[in-house]
Amino acid sequence: MYVILLGAPGAGKGTQAHTLVEKLHLAHVASGDLFREALKQGTELGLLAKSYMDRGALVPDEVTIAMIKERLAKPDCDKGVILDGFPRTIEQAKALDDALKGMDKRIDKVLYIKVSNEELIRRLSGRWICRNCQASFHEISRPPKVTGKCDECGGELYQRSDDTVETARKRLEVYFQQTAPLIDYYSQKGILVEVNGEQEIQLVERDLLADLK
Repeated sequence: MYVILLGAPGAGKGTQAHTLVEKLHLAHVASGDLFREALKQGTELGLLAKSYMDRGALVPDEVTIAMIKERLAKPDCDKGVILDGFPRTIEQAKALDDALKGMDKRIDKVLYIKVSNEELIRRLSGRWICRNCQASFHEISRPPKVTGKCDECGGELYQRSDDTVETARKRLEVYFQQTAPLIDYYSQKGILVEVNGEQEIQLVERDLLADLK
């Protein structure tokens, strides 16, 4: 079973991916993790990706696809995979289809966790991090007991530049420009399933598992 998890930043893809991987015994392939691992190990593809990142340029699709193919060829992917954070564009989706075809595989299902813009902005903004222990808090979903102080160690809480409302809007704008067309792409293939991501986490999980089964 080859599954793609789609959803905007803040939709809860990471949380649900871990649950699905655990319950269905599939491999979790997250593009961000692949880059970090390749850079850490200093692989040929990792160094190639780094050469672009060091220049502030986007890593070309062919490099990312090569990393994905390399990962999919590993034994733990034989039973199936949850793809998280990839593809991000139509070009990447088509390249992934071609790569999988060459491996005699295909995407079976695309799960789209749908969350409204207002809710995404609420989730993405308002996060505060402890300078000492890096514990994470949220003004609405997990406020600290004392404003500005960490519950865990009493350290000072600060807000990262990418956790503001303005930055959240920009991130979502980029996402919907690049990734929203994927929803149509996979809908036309008849493999897209939409799940309400504004329910409680357990209910989102229930719906995702029901769609896969």
